[in-house]
Amino acid sequence: MNREQKKNIIDELSIKLREGKNIYFTKISGLDSVQTASLRKLCFDRDVSLLVVKNRLLKKAMENQKEKDFSSFYDLLKENTSIMISESSNNPARVIKDFLKKNDTETPIIKGAHIENEIYLGHDQIDVLATLKSKEELIGEVVTLLQSPIKNLLSSLNSSSANISGILKSLSGKKEDVTINKKKSSDNSSSDDTSNEEK
Repeated sequence: MNREQKKNIIDELSIKLREGKNIYFTKISGLDSVQTASLRKLCFDRDVSLLVVKNRLLKKAMENQKEKDFSSFYDLLKENTSIMISESSNNPARVIKDFLKKNDTETPIIKGAHIENEIYLGHDQIDVLATLKSKEELIGEVVTLLQSPIKNLLSSLNSSSANISGILKSLSGKKEDVTINKKKSSDNSSSDDTSNEEK
């Protein structure tokens, strides 16, 4: 690989590191060709981009970053390193967990992760990473929580208005009954008066 090719790779990696919100640094060495193909397919199916990179070039790309600090990962750049990038903060961790469970292999393992400017180091963070929620998921939960009291209030108002209208109809019906009864009793009393006068 000549100097120009290395520069191009560093530039591409720099863009991926700058634009990626959820970046996992992993080790996938030790997989045979069938397992590697299976991992790549699983990543593809779950919208996770998987790249095998050279540690020296990745470190240069990390050093080029101005808005993100990747210095915590420098010591992890040993042996084989792959990058997993996803829009979802937990997808790569779930891919790794599912793959390990299904294939009973020692790799892939998580060396570290840079999630929405938070840093996670070591494979022991896999359960935490697998349960992380994205900003969008958290916003959705907050919106749902905010909507719930409003929906309850509207539901109460709707049922109250139905109850009130039922009560008003019932009272209206009773009022008509009272009016009819008054009229009947006044008709009866006037007919009684007439019959008394005739006597």
